[in-house]
Amino acid sequence: MKTKNFRTEGSRYYPKRYDADPLTRDAILDEGLVCHVAFNIDNQPFIIPTGYCRVENTLYLHGSVGSHFFMQMAKGIPLCINVTVVDGLVLARSVFHHSMNYRSVVAFGKGRLVENEEERWLAAETFTKHVIPGRWTDARQPGKNEMKKTMFIAVDIEEASVKYRAEGVGDDPADMDLDVWAGVLPLKITPLAPNADENGKQGVPLPDYIRNYQR
Repeated sequence: MKTKNFRTEGSRYYPKRYDADPLTRDAILDEGLVCHVAFNIDNQPFIIPTGYCRVENTLYLHGSVGSHFFMQMAKGIPLCINVTVVDGLVLARSVFHHSMNYRSVVAFGKGRLVENEEERWLAAETFTKHVIPGRWTDARQPGKNEMKKTMFIAVDIEEASVKYRAEGVGDDPADMDLDVWAGVLPLKITPLAPNADENGKQGVPLPDYIRNYQR
């Protein structure tokens, strides 16, 4: 595993919002569902959303072998990856002081096409478990032809920056007596009632890992 360094540019403005603990970084990455990957090709910037998972200090990006962007990332170009979890809306008495509570990771590394079959299967299994634990051993696992259509890009994290906000309202003293509600509106991913597929075999019991799903 490579040594983890943490960028601190900008921390002089909000030093209390930066966290250099690798465990904090990993917890945010493990909770998120979608990452945004930024890169540059011929002086043209791109950013794409995609699924991912983490194994120790490596992120695995999941995509199709027909993806132009994944084929570019497979060439070893530098990548910048962001995962953000929004925890709440901070509603102040003044519009200026409205904010969000969040946890965010920005990671840097180079793309690497995963070609080793053992690592490809590890990425496929970990990706499935990352999205919904319990599904890998319950559903039919990929066949060889299906795996041939799937591309995994590995990104060993060379540097990462963790930033967060977990505070209440910060109004100006002059606004404290305004007749305006102020506070935090917490947000989280909350599953709704599952909708069973109407095709195929009916009456299959709902698994507990779906019934009790949470991030």
